[in-house]
Amino acid sequence: MPFLDEIEAAIPGLRAYARALLRDREAADDLVQDTLEAAIARQGQWRGDGSLRGWLCRILLNRFRDGLRRRRPTATVLALVPEPLDLLAGRRGDDRLALAEVHAAMGKLPDDQRAALLLVALEGMSLAEAAAALGCAEGTLASRLGRARATLRQLTGRAPVSHRPGKVGE
Repeated sequence: MPFLDEIEAAIPGLRAYARALLRDREAADDLVQDTLEAAIARQGQWRGDGSLRGWLCRILLNRFRDGLRRRRPTATVLALVPEPLDLLAGRRGDDRLALAEVHAAMGKLPDDQRAALLLVALEGMSLAEAAAALGCAEGTLASRLGRARATLRQLTGRAPVSHRPGKVGE
């Protein structure tokens, strides 16, 4: 597939990832636009190894981090889903409450853990793809994912149930 066609195919995923990072549709669209401009301008730097989607996500994440550095000390709360209000509208009360709780907990995760979780959970990337996009080893990514998931379970009161034999009623 030609380079520009692959970029075009990646745009919906980039938009969802940017919206999850920024929680602002216009800012997310601007971030995606900056990412696409940078990717096209640096087309010659694309070596063709790994996935183009991972390369684009890495550019997007670097642009996002650059924006955070410029805006500090403002905190950024990230969404678990690209359009939480649209998804919440059709859910039952308990489901809305649970999703809102997870959404709030996601905002409390450290940036590196949140970015890792969003790439794997939202973008559906493999560990190898997400690690390449974040510029870290797969083991580091797996550790970040484990810590992020454990923290989310703790923050939402959904700690895993221990299944120890002989401990009935605990």
